[in-house]
This record gives sequence, C-alpha cells and structure tokens, in this order.
Amino acid sequence: MRLAPMLAALALLGAAPLEAAVYEVGPEAPLDQIGDVPWATLAPGDEVRIHWRATPYREKWVIGRSGTEAQPIVVRGVLGPNGERPVISGENATTPAPLNFWSEQRGVLKVGGSNTPDAEVVEHVVIENLEVRGGFEAYTFTNDSGGVQAYAQNAAAIFVEAARHLVIRNCVLTDSGNGLFVAAYDGETRDIRIEKNWIVGNGNAGSIYEHNTYTAAIGIVYAGNRFGPLRAGAGGNNLKDRSAGLVVRNNWIEGGNRQLDLVDAEDTDVIVNHPSYAETFVYGNVLIEPDGAGNSQILHYGGDSGNTAIYRKGTLHFFHNTVVSSRSGNTTLMRLSTDDESADVRNNVLYVTAPGWRLAIVDGTGFADLSHNWMKPDWVDTHGTLTGDVTDDGSQIEAADPLFADAAAQDFRLLAASGGIDAGAVLHPDVLPEHAVTMHYVEHQETEARPTGSPPDLGAFESCLVACPESGAFLAGAVAMAALALRARSSHFGVSSLG
Repeated sequence: MRLAPMLAALALLGAAPLEAAVYEVGPEAPLDQIGDVPWATLAPGDEVRIHWRATPYREKWVIGRSGTEAQPIVVRGVLGPNGERPVISGENATTPAPLNFWSEQRGVLKVGGSNTPDAEVVEHVVIENLEVRGGFEAYTFTNDSGGVQAYAQNAAAIFVEAARHLVIRNCVLTDSGNGLFVAAYDGETRDIRIEKNWIVGNGNAGSIYEHNTYTAAIGIVYAGNRFGPLRAGAGGNNLKDRSAGLVVRNNWIEGGNRQLDLVDAEDTDVIVNHPSYAETFVYGNVLIEPDGAGNSQILHYGGDSGNTAIYRKGTLHFFHNTVVSSRSGNTTLMRLSTDDESADVRNNVLYVTAPGWRLAIVDGTGFADLSHNWMKPDWVDTHGTLTGDVTDDGSQIEAADPLFADAAAQDFRLLAASGGIDAGAVLHPDVLPEHAVTMHYVEHQETEARPTGSPPDLGAFESCLVACPESGAFLAGAVAMAALALRARSSHFGVSSLG
C-alpha cells in the first residue's frame, strides 16, 4: 500500500468544512430542554430549532459562540400549528450548566459576554421566531451558580452585550424592563438588524429609564417592526437609540412617551467620532400618538446627557412617514436638542385630529427644512420661542382632511381624491441611492415592495388607488372611488371629511 496518496486524501478530508449540526428541542424532539443544547461548543453553521409547546420554556442562557458570514449560527423557533412562537420565559427560569456569564440579571437571552464559552464579542448570529419575555424586576431566576436572583430594573428580554452582524427577526419581546437592550461595548457592537418583530408591553411603571428598545451600536437598522404601547404606567420611550449609522424604516410605532428618542452616544467616543454619527434616516414609518400618551413630541433628535459637545449635531432625514396624532391638545413633530441639529422634512403626512394650529414642527431650537408635506392649515413653527428656524419652501399641501382609506381602522393609505396623491418631491441628495423608498409596511410585521409612483404619494404608503400597474396589492380604481364616496358621507378619525 502506498502511504503518500492516503495521506493526501486524509489531508483533503481534513481541509473540508465540517457539516453543520442541527439541534432539535421540544416535544417529540431529541432534546427536551434548551439547556440540553451544547451552547458552549456551537460551531459556524449550527442551527438550534426550538419547537413550540403549550407551556413556556423557563430557561435563560447566553449565546457566546460565533458563526461566519457564510455560516451563521441560527437560533430559530419552530412555530406551532396556528403560527405560535415558542415562549421563552425568564420568570423562574434556570441557567443551564456549563454556561457561565456575567450580567445574568440583565436579560433572559443574552448575546456576547461570557466566561463559558470564553467570548466577549460574538459575530454572525441570527435569532428568529421566538417570544422572549419575563426579564422583569419582579421576577427571579436561578443563576449559573445555583442561587436565586432577581432581575435588574433595566433587564431586557434580549440583552446584547457585544455583537457584530446580529439579526433579530420575527420575535415577540415583552413583559420586561427593556424589550431589547443593545450595548455599545466601547464601539465594538456593530451591524445590528432588528426586523419584523412585535415589541410591546415593556418598561417599568413610574420610571422613564426603560423602553421598548434601548440600543447603541455602529450601524443599526430597524425595519418592518411593530412597536406597541409600553407597560401600563411606564414612562419610557418606544424606540430609544444612541447609535451611529441609525436607520429606522418601514416600522409601525404606536405610543410611548415619545415614539422615537434619538440621542447622544454618551458612553463611548468611538460612536461619537464615527462618520455615520452625523446623519440619521427615518422613513416609511407609521408613527401614532394616542391622546394623553406621555410627551407631546413625536420625535427627539440630538442628545439628553447635558454634554452638548457629544450631541448628534447632524441632519435628521425624515421623509415619507405618516404621523397621526389624536391628542386633543398640542402635538410637536420633533424636538431638536440644540441649534446644531437640523432636520430635512419632506414627503410626509403630518395629521392631527385637533385644529391645525395645534401642530408645531419644532420645540424651539434647531433648523428644519420643510418640503412637500401634507398638513392641516394654520400649523405653526413652534408652540414656544423659536431660536432656530423652520423653512417652508412653499410646497406644503394643506387641507382639512388627508382622506385616509379608513382612519378608524388604522388604514392610513390615501384615497384617490387626497391632496397627498402624486404630490411627492425628489429626496434630499444625501439620501439617494442608499435610502431610496423601495418598500412599505404591511400590517403587521411585514413589508413589501412599494410600487413606483411618479411622482410618489406622500406618507408611508404608495396607495395605487388610481393607476399603479405593477402593484396588484391594493384596491383598484373603481373600488377606491366607491370607498371615497362612502367616506364623504361619514367622518373619519373624528374630523368630518370633505364631500
């Protein structure tokens, strides 16, 4: 027997990638519990499939292993017969051996930052199809030393300590201090994608410091998510962020002290000095302000630490959003923290059910440029004292009613007779081509290609109620006109329609 050919063949076998493992957890699966998965030794391409069952999995753990771009580590819920996600509950949860990680009290499912396995920053991980709940200060868990411990006030359903190239998709995050918390980790946390999740019922009653999401990273995208109201009595915001390279697109965000609180990266100079820190993109979103829901401002941009030197001091690009406020009093679109912050505001529908003068563009500071937005007549620059400036280029569409398809049912597409149809303008040069509006939100937690209108409709939706041949997803023109006739004989969202 010749040895050389055999050694060569063995060498080739050794160089070939190992086949990824699949770990099935749940009823009638090989593994009964999540803790039976070898979390400490997962390898690139491995997949953990957690099957739905009628009772929650009361386990908490850390993902401390990395995949690769070609072979990410995937933790996937296998849906139940009616689409139910497997429930991971932190209440009375147990940490499986041999995992050992710090900040156990900060989350139910943790990503990065562990002793066993030995990891700080993990890379290329996907988490999807899970309902994670119960990272709440009133609940306790058994930690990795066997002791019973309470969650911290700022605990999260998913706590990301340090990660790169992380995707969190189609999950429900609820009943926690923060639904999602992403830590900057001295700027090491990067490229985070939060997609098509339902994030609701988080925060702590009587506290303003916990939120549905609270994130800080370099390069973070929120897309296709549904945000609902926080826990009853909680004073936090819906989406709070301290990132560089933030993109918030095609989301449904309802309630919260503010819908969006986009402030300074107070914990790391790496983020503040990153080139993407100075531009933020918010587009294609539905932002809903219920009457009496916390702060009257929809959005805050700049900073809140008091150290104005590290505030965002850049441009907020706010375009093709649909803002609906049912406040009986004042509504302010945005607070720009200082006169060093500016906003380009175009192609939006900005609707208040109250009289038009109840809508202000800014809180008083900062510079806002307005172009091709739908608003009620008599809107104002500010309800306070203006130290910055609001520039109106004269292209705003003003009417008593935007003519939503069915505002009472939260169908905020525009009817054919709306002044917002085909009323859009070319976007700011800094937006294109990367942030062209190519998708729109679909109720709920989905997106689809936004049909191309020329010019485009204002707001978050291209309604295609007259002619948009590539759509097929919306009402035909005849149906639209019939709907308009019906709407003309009724009222929508508390304001009489124009007949």
